Amino acid sequence: MLIFPLINDTSRKIIHIDMDAFFAAIEQRDNSKLKGKPVIIARDPRQSGGRGVVSTASYEAREFGIHSAMSAKEAYERCPQGVFISGNYDKYVQVGHQVREIFQRYTDLVEPMSIDEAYLDVTVNKIDSSSAVKIAKLIQRDIWEELRLTASAGVSYNKFLAKIASDMQKPHGLTVILPEEAMAILAQLPIEKFHGVGKKSVERLHAMGIYSGADLQKIPEMVLIDRFGRFGYDLYRKARGISNSPVKTERIRKSLGKERTYGKLLYSDEDVKKELSKLSQRVADSLAKHSLKGKTVVLKLRYEDFFTLTKRKTLVEPIASTDQIEQVSHSIYDSLEKKELGIRLLGVTVTGLEKEPMKK
Repeated sequence: MLIFPLINDTSRKIIHIDMDAFFAAIEQRDNSKLKGKPVIIARDPRQSGGRGVVSTASYEAREFGIHSAMSAKEAYERCPQGVFISGNYDKYVQVGHQVREIFQRYTDLVEPMSIDEAYLDVTVNKIDSSSAVKIAKLIQRDIWEELRLTASAGVSYNKFLAKIASDMQKPHGLTVILPEEAMAILAQLPIEKFHGVGKKSVERLHAMGIYSGADLQKIPEMVLIDRFGRFGYDLYRKARGISNSPVKTERIRKSLGKERTYGKLLYSDEDVKKELSKLSQRVADSLAKHSLKGKTVVLKLRYEDFFTLTKRKTLVEPIASTDQIEQVSHSIYDSLEKKELGIRLLGVTVTGLEKEPMKK
């Protein structure tokens, strides 16, 4: 791999906007009885046989340790008084469009990451302001006054730092990371808080004695590249506040899927279908967050001997809901010629994606 010199573009003004507990906040806004209560967006495990995954949770529910991607069953065990709501994704998508319309008042350079977060490049903007902080405050004001929802904002000179900043004061916070502050702020950050560092990478970094940004800043570039390849190259630069990827206004996804590897192998059809239902809900949640639907469902299955098979089913009309994806994934599984072996991995993916049209 060629090693390029460290070039840090600090000329840009980037805002990262992240809506606060978006789905749960909409439900609390629209039903005054839910204000101040632990709201959990997931199918009630008492009515679904323990199936379901948390999409998001209100800040009241988060005090019990509940978070997105947690099983609904565990969420109930942690907070039996929680209010479980299956979710109205059409409504969430509509509100997401309203949020994006607010962004477009200030800049056309908007990169949506999901229905509830986006990057904005306001280096040049529609109100001719030299202050990204002022624009971030105006966006927060507009979202509150018009939609009665709160958003957290991060402001910096690149997307990586703006994302970190928006996480630092939630909910309804605004944090700025200046070029001269970046190294010191990153030094104090736990390595798992670096955007893009997943669970497996955290384990490998911990094995190298790297627990914080300060630890990462001490590691030579070639050591990181040798251990992690291209990811190590990026890590070295991110630890120094360098990330020059531009805000991209068009992000075209070809597929969206979720998979899980099981330490305890799955043997019964009942257990497999329970897991497929959980994966289907997670895929449906992601489709909703990105305002997408798709025509093809792909099932991936890996046995204990590592034999892997995939099978797909293409539908006449695109789908997006949990029930639809669950039904198709179950039917694909039923059609398979199965082996008398335990299953170590399952995956559900939806392809042939298209944008969900905005309803009037």
